[in-house]
Amino acid sequence: MSILITPRNALRSTFLEAVREFRGEGRGGASDDTMLGHQISVWRDRWADEAGFDEYVRSLIADARPETPRPQGMVPSTTLWFVDGETWLGRLSIRHRLTPRLMEWGGTIGYDIRPSARNRGHGRAMLRAALPHAWGLGFDPVLVTCDAENIASRKVIEASGGVFEDKRGEKLRYWIPTSPS
Repeated sequence: MSILITPRNALRSTFLEAVREFRGEGRGGASDDTMLGHQISVWRDRWADEAGFDEYVRSLIADARPETPRPQGMVPSTTLWFVDGETWLGRLSIRHRLTPRLMEWGGTIGYDIRPSARNRGHGRAMLRAALPHAWGLGFDPVLVTCDAENIASRKVIEASGGVFEDKRGEKLRYWIPTSPS
């Protein structure tokens, strides 16, 4: 059964397998302005050893704390990993507040599913599992965005209760209720 968990070191090998898959589709390059792309660009050399990976995991966990230093414009966020047993399937981040840029571009929740795990319902399951976490952080509803041409992500958002609001630039914006019903 697939579940959301706090990042942990024990998943390093399967996480690195997923990173190789993401890099194989061009993620982490100079034009990749996504959170995952940034992490691949910044951390890829340090993930090679256990100490570097441990530092990465600790940084993800620390990023949820308001007092953690971060670059200007970045907000605290809770990162969760979606796993099936010891297999890393994806990542999801819940941003703790929305800046004007996040209102336009990134939304409250951002997520990625490793390429070899796509088209199996994992995106929908992961996003739905994150909604109670977002509710616990005080969000109802959450804003989730996707690129207009990303049909798979649009289907994930809509299947998770997303209500289309508008298109801004190349981003589609959806609101998803989080309150338990």
